[in-house]
This record gives sequence, C-alpha cells and structure tokens, in this order.
Amino acid sequence: MYKQLVVKPEKCTGCRTCELVCSFGKVGAFAPAQSAVTVFLYDDAALSVPVMCQQCDEAPCVKICPVGALERGNDGVVAYNEGKCIVCRLCADACPMGNMLYSSVNRKMSKCDYCDGEPKCAEFCPSGALLFTEEDAGVDRKRAVAENIKAVYGLEE
Repeated sequence: MYKQLVVKPEKCTGCRTCELVCSFGKVGAFAPAQSAVTVFLYDDAALSVPVMCQQCDEAPCVKICPVGALERGNDGVVAYNEGKCIVCRLCADACPMGNMLYSSVNRKMSKCDYCDGEPKCAEFCPSGALLFTEEDAGVDRKRAVAENIKAVYGLEE
C-alpha cells in the first residue's frame, strides 16, 4: 500500500499555507499561482478544499504524454521527468483535476510529486486538513467529499 495525501476539507480553514509552502519549494518564491496545490473556496457551503494531483490509477496525463515524460514510480507517484518533456502541455489538458501546471517562472510543467516522500503542504498545514498517510478508504473519502460539494451546488443526479 502506498502513502497518499488525504484531504480533510472539514478541517481546512482556507489559510492557503499549503499553496505558499508548495510554491516556495517548487520555485523558491511565495507565489500561489506556481503551487501544485490549489485551495478552492466554496462560499455557499462555507468549505475550503485543497486540491492537488490525485496520482490517478489510470492517469490521463501519463497516457497522453507523447515522449514518456510522466511515469508512475515504485512509490505510486506519477513522476515528471523534465529532461524528456517537450512542454507540449497535453498533460495539462488531459488532467481532470487541473493539476498539471505550466510554470511561467521555470518555463516547464509542474505537478505534485509529494516532495520526494515528505510533502511540505501536509507538514505545515496548521489545521491538519492535509495528511500524508496510508489510507484504505482514500477513494471512498474522495467520493464523499465530491458528493458533498455537488450537493451544495445542486449538481446531484
């Protein structure tokens, strides 16, 4: 079983510390637009949800990459190989969560890589909304959060 980032939106205060810590680690500056995590604010539900790469089992970004710059490692993380990347941005278009990013600072693609096994977003999250753990119910939890958000916006089927 792999460790994964688990989001607990009910604990998120919307402080966006995760975005700042991530951007500092990725580009050396506090620039939330360059972060591999984005906090979405749902005012109607009074809910904040940090969103980052879900390391999809059938990752569309990996499938569409024409040069194999994205590969799943032995740790389950979809890794980005900058040396292979031609910056075509097809991976960004394919990501259903919008978490393959083009960094205008570095002029390359960027994604959550769990900070090589020590995700700083979880380490510095002051409320415990982000946890890096082995979680059997991770998919069920993601589904429950998505259903709650859909309900708030009347998108239920």
